[in-house]
Amino acid sequence: MAEDNPEAGAPVPEKDTAPQSVIPGDTPAQSGASMGEHCVTDRPTPAGATPTGEVSKIADVDCYVTRPSDYPHSPSKLLLLLSSGTGIQSTNNQLQADAFAQENFVVVMPDMFGGDPAPNSANIQAFEEENPSIIEQVKLRATETVQSFMIDMWLARQTPEKVLPILQKIIAGAKEEFADAVSNGGGVYGVGYCFGGRYILLLGSELPDTVAQGEAPKDEEEGIVKKEPVLKTGACAHGTQVSQQDVEKVKIPLSLVCVENDQLFPDEVRDYAQKHFTDQKIEHEIKTYPGVPHGFAVVGEYEDAKVKEAQTEAFSQITAWLKAH
Repeated sequence: MAEDNPEAGAPVPEKDTAPQSVIPGDTPAQSGASMGEHCVTDRPTPAGATPTGEVSKIADVDCYVTRPSDYPHSPSKLLLLLSSGTGIQSTNNQLQADAFAQENFVVVMPDMFGGDPAPNSANIQAFEEENPSIIEQVKLRATETVQSFMIDMWLARQTPEKVLPILQKIIAGAKEEFADAVSNGGGVYGVGYCFGGRYILLLGSELPDTVAQGEAPKDEEEGIVKKEPVLKTGACAHGTQVSQQDVEKVKIPLSLVCVENDQLFPDEVRDYAQKHFTDQKIEHEIKTYPGVPHGFAVVGEYEDAKVKEAQTEAFSQITAWLKAH
């Protein structure tokens, strides 16, 4: 694992060489690299593992909520967990939330997709049967290409204009319901994986109030009231669709779990984040893990012992960062 030095800026590469993943089957959704197989399909669940939380409503939105075993008798902190495209019904995502609860966090994992999780290989056949003319028209015969097309359609529905208002509602409701945890932690903590990673950056940013509430950004922002970040600190594990513009607006301490040669979180974005955070004196840490697939940090079984070790190390990185803030 490589750790970038936050005291020294890293040069931004002139171009993206778009290397292939080191893990067979970890195929990006498209040449533009939006989401990959590990963002939309769970790894095998660890044997014998069973979620301990429950799905309940917060601000009229379904959330997976899990608490420390001794809560509320012992002080805890409130953690917003934003998942990959597999959503809150994923057993692995629920187990990931439970792992943070064991570290003394009250965890709220919202359904930020409005009941519309990302498509995976299980529903490709149904899509083909329901849309034969579309498949024929665009000649999507390979399974990977069909899934890529479906993911692109899904991403077109999952925009900041849709997702941010849901998250703002959830945060307001969770702060009311778990006011003791917010008070104990001095704010709301956040961690995001894959798709959810970008939204940790957005929630940790100073944005025009209209954008923070889900409106499309305007050409002229001068004079528009800025909304302060709603998170105290955050961590982003192998985020997707993160741009340099997203990085520029971040104002909170941030930890990044990155994958070496990751098309979905390109080197130039990672290096730009390193330089920008250093120049702007934003507290941060960026660790890059070699020899692992995008999505490795989410709970799930791997045969490769090195991937499992990196998975454990990434969780320790995130929990240590959250607890230190």
